[in-house]
Amino acid sequence: MKIEIKKEIAALAARVEEELAPRFREIDETALYNQRKVLQAFIDHRVSANHFNPSTGYGYDDAGRDALDAVYAQIFGCEDALVRHNIVNGTHCLAIALFAALRPGDTLLAATGRPYDTLEEVIGIRGEGGGSLKDFGVNYAEVALKDGRPDYEGIKAALRPDVRAVLIQRSKGYDWRESVGVDEIGRIIRCVREARPEAVCIVDNCYGEFTERLEPTEVDADLVAGSLIKNIGGGLAQTGGYIAGKEKYVRLAAFRQTCPGLGKEVGATLGQNRFMYQGLFMAPHAVAQSLKAAALCAGIMEGLGFEVNPRPLDSRCDIIQAVKFGSEDKLVRFIQAVQSASPVDSFAQPVPWDMPGYQHQVIMAAGAFVSGASIELSADAPIKPPYVGFVQGGLTYESAKLAIMHAAGTVM
Repeated sequence: MKIEIKKEIAALAARVEEELAPRFREIDETALYNQRKVLQAFIDHRVSANHFNPSTGYGYDDAGRDALDAVYAQIFGCEDALVRHNIVNGTHCLAIALFAALRPGDTLLAATGRPYDTLEEVIGIRGEGGGSLKDFGVNYAEVALKDGRPDYEGIKAALRPDVRAVLIQRSKGYDWRESVGVDEIGRIIRCVREARPEAVCIVDNCYGEFTERLEPTEVDADLVAGSLIKNIGGGLAQTGGYIAGKEKYVRLAAFRQTCPGLGKEVGATLGQNRFMYQGLFMAPHAVAQSLKAAALCAGIMEGLGFEVNPRPLDSRCDIIQAVKFGSEDKLVRFIQAVQSASPVDSFAQPVPWDMPGYQHQVIMAAGAFVSGASIELSADAPIKPPYVGFVQGGLTYESAKLAIMHAAGTVM
């Protein structure tokens, strides 16, 4: 397969880049700010080659593992962190945080509407008998978004005495709406504190790290959780997840991730430390590349007459770009074209399939060096009207630009 860039698309991309120049400068300034935070944390915690050494067995006294936790905590401006390669994805991370905070009889309140599809079975909204929160006697309530934004009056009304934890999802997931920025997350948390100061505020931070200058822990979130094969792994972490926040809740999460009494004291790193350190170091730059690619995608697709969210010049608080294709055929063609312009498995043709954890069939282009890594350019969608595709990632702006231009030419 030869990457084909139609002349009309190349000309459109050039015009879009000119319009985006001020936004690109802002993205670069944010990347510089966040890079300084990361570099300072590495320096302050005296990261050395010794921290990359692997441990085996129980993993007692793994200096690299413990220092990485401290580096994360400093970057997130919080008390403690748990960074582990054997957390398998963002959903696993969030499940650990939720089971750590909640007990039988408690209620979990979702403050930003229905959570991402894969959390539904964790909570017990879907599925039976799998060991969900519902199976353990935890109740669930949610406050629907109002015109796509948090409903503060609804949140206040829902904060009954049995609400023990409040879940805030930063990213839009598979919804057609704006994502929730750190300022608004802080407002939600203040709303919760006024009515239920003892409630644990947990933020699903997936796709959001380093897109802004602050993280949710810096606006009083008790716990944040995310995947290392998204933003914060920088494209180098091979697997893993993190939980960061207040020490007492991170400690409970560590007990849930291993077992009570052991917590953070065990867990062999098996040679993964260097990838996690180096990926974290690269992450502010990788996120900036992804944000530029997302803005370019928005500009090109809008220029072709498709509705996009966010729009090209909008501020962004995650790396996800949504495009409304309006037909299954165009959606599938675009995603297949992204796959065909990927560095890995370009010859594969993605098709809709029954992906575990999702209500609808999903099509996913993921020609990545790390399987499923969303910080590398990927595109995916549930197969349902109005056929919205979600594009995210791009380790280099140039490679993402080529793939987006190639894919756009298949649906013009």
